[in-house]
Amino acid sequence: MTFKVYSGPAGTEAASPISKDRMLFKEFPNFDEALSWASHVKDTGRVPLLIEDESGRSFDKREIAAALANRDARDVRGVTAHRA
Repeated sequence: MTFKVYSGPAGTEAASPISKDRMLFKEFPNFDEALSWASHVKDTGRVPLLIEDESGRSFDKREIAAALANRDARDVRGVTAHRA
C-alpha cells in the first residue's frame, strides 16, 4: 500500500479536495516512512497537511501533529529507558 504526504508552506490551512490536485506530495511504501517524511517536513519549517493511502483513508494535519507528538514522546521515553 502506498501513502502520499502532502505538504505546504507554514501557515497553510487544511488541504481541500480541490486544492489537493495542485499540491506537492511525496509517495511512500508504508505509513512509517510517510510519518518520517512528515516529521522532516515539519523540521524544515513547512507543514505536513495530509497523509493519504491508496484506499482513500487520510490523516489531516491535526492527526499528523498528534502522531508526531506521540512518536517524539516514545522516542524520548525510549532513550531515557536505555540510559537508566
